[in-house]
Amino acid sequence: MLLNRAWRDVSCALPFAKSFSMKNSALALFAALSLSIPSARAEMKTRPVITDAQVQLQIFLDGKLFGPGKIDGLPGEFTTKALKRYQLANGLPETGLPEGLPLETITPYTTYTIQQGDLKFIGDCPTSPQEQAKVKYLPYDSLLEFLTERFHCAPEFLEHLNPGVKLGRLKVGDVVKVPNVEPFKIEELGEPGLIPEVPEFVTRVITVDTREKMLDLREGEKLIASLPITPGSGSLPTPPGTWRIVGIAQQPTFRWDKSVLMTGVRSENFYELPIGPNNPVGVMWIGLNKPGIGIHGTNNPQTIGRAASHGCMRTANWDTVRLSKLLTKGMTVIITGPAAPKRRAEPERRASVAKMKDRPVQKAIPVAQKAPPAPAPAAPKKRFFFF
Repeated sequence: MLLNRAWRDVSCALPFAKSFSMKNSALALFAALSLSIPSARAEMKTRPVITDAQVQLQIFLDGKLFGPGKIDGLPGEFTTKALKRYQLANGLPETGLPEGLPLETITPYTTYTIQQGDLKFIGDCPTSPQEQAKVKYLPYDSLLEFLTERFHCAPEFLEHLNPGVKLGRLKVGDVVKVPNVEPFKIEELGEPGLIPEVPEFVTRVITVDTREKMLDLREGEKLIASLPITPGSGSLPTPPGTWRIVGIAQQPTFRWDKSVLMTGVRSENFYELPIGPNNPVGVMWIGLNKPGIGIHGTNNPQTIGRAASHGCMRTANWDTVRLSKLLTKGMTVIITGPAAPKRRAEPERRASVAKMKDRPVQKAIPVAQKAPPAPAPAAPKKRFFFF
């Protein structure tokens, strides 16, 4: 049909072409269309298809804390990595195929009814740091975002499960079909602050391979959990080395400092962003003894493993909360991967920065550039700053 339409459009134009070259161009266009349409059809035929079997596999792995990433019912890199790690941990052949797993016992779907209490976590969420710093909480921006995080899934997958349902207009009492995972219940998070230490966990070790974009937790030789992460970028990579956990905080605030995010250098121009699921570090911060570096949640779980951070290790909120229950202060974290590229020496600039640290002077303002607004004074209460 598309091919016939293309030929009709080209043939109608031919009588009006004023030159031989114009006619040749029209014919060439038709030839290109006739070649591209079959290839597009072939691509559509090879596109992965959502299957219940894949959903069951992802739910099984997610429940064992061998995270496949977001539940979407599709085969993918992190489902395969999670499956192989689960097989390794349980003495099974690392085939990357689900033979022998009790997937038939997994009920893939359930339903969820929107509750009045859910609305407490929904609201307008500013997008700029300047505006975010003015509010007290960074909520979900919709019930759809609330559901995707609660049930560890992609919004496109929820749309697939609920044809005809306007997920952007959900209200209290609506019933939605969802993946049958252990829900991430944001209402059960404790008050902001450090979580208690668990001395018996201190010998456990986290290993992170930034090339693989995976985090593994071991107790002795036993692999007990594995999760996908978003590591740092090429210019600001997650620092390789052996580090130590210095504290684990739930519902952290975030010190948004453009200089830190772009260059790794702390400045005096920053915004303090409040707690909430749309805080850039999510709802959990696992800080290392490398200043500014930690394992933390995210306000965009759909990009885990598919983007780059500013040096930290991002995980989905549903994963980082469950992981935090297996960790404690003092544990070792071993990171492998590329180090930051070497930069050319800038002795004059470094000397200037060193002098500025010794005396409280204002930052120089380039010509024709306005000074950034000073941050509003913080309320006199205890906070936890992380970046």
